[in-house]
Amino acid sequence: MWIVLISSNWKCVGDSNDHASNMKGANDSLVVCFGEILIDFVPTVAGVSLAEAPAFKKAPGGAPANVAVGISRLGGSSAFMGKLGDDEFGYMLSDILKQNNVDNSGVRFDSTARTALAFVTLKDDGEREFLFFRHPSADMLLRESELDINLLEQARIFHYGSISLISEPCRSSQFAAMRIAKKSGSILSYDPNLRLALWPSAEAAREGIMSIWDQADVIKEFTGRVPGVKVKPVDTTGAGDAFVGGMLSNLASNLNLFEDEKLLREALLFANACGAVTVTERGAIPALPTKDAVLELLGKVPA
Repeated sequence: MWIVLISSNWKCVGDSNDHASNMKGANDSLVVCFGEILIDFVPTVAGVSLAEAPAFKKAPGGAPANVAVGISRLGGSSAFMGKLGDDEFGYMLSDILKQNNVDNSGVRFDSTARTALAFVTLKDDGEREFLFFRHPSADMLLRESELDINLLEQARIFHYGSISLISEPCRSSQFAAMRIAKKSGSILSYDPNLRLALWPSAEAAREGIMSIWDQADVIKEFTGRVPGVKVKPVDTTGAGDAFVGGMLSNLASNLNLFEDEKLLREALLFANACGAVTVTERGAIPALPTKDAVLELLGKVPA
């Protein structure tokens, strides 16, 4: 069950105060994703604890990066903005963005902290639990002075999550990026991605996540209903990010999407199918689908 909430900040393209994004450059459908990119280590078998896992598969992930790659694989235009360690994992992840046609010009590297890692326990039903290694990791150390302002000003949609709100200096950098993007006419898309293990307490998580709630134009939430797509799940990592990528790719190409219920439902079904394809493989970024794969699942591939 999914719904995309539209805040009172939203302005449709047909309004007298059209989004400034309509007057941006040639790449007027760019989605810039801000936050963390990391490596998930996923057990090669399901239903075991981390200690019992015989081996792990290395899989790139991180919710905002997943969304960026998801949009690109669907044929859209995306960029990622964040920080990685000045290490082999960091450069590997930056290259993976580039290989997936994601603009990585907003990526920065830090020599004082490592690239974030997460070990993921897969249950028999494909659900997972996380063990994070980020004390601190490079993504937490992105400074406002390192923001690519030109990239932010090009964004038709600026997408971000809540993990970057946990600590400084990244929290202030996210606030600044939101201000720059909003001022330039971008739509603000927010994924309140909850990872309680990373916050000092549940109350701190609630306060932090809600602190920017009212600034977003679009928010992902788990309410409402659109028909789903049945698949056999292997690993649910990245399913929500694939959904967001599918939704934002549709929104970036048609800002009037929310004015037409039929089009909105079609977009939500498409986004559901993006998530469905993703859970049939292990890992996040490696499992994100192409547009053809989504259409095939929906039975809509042209002859």
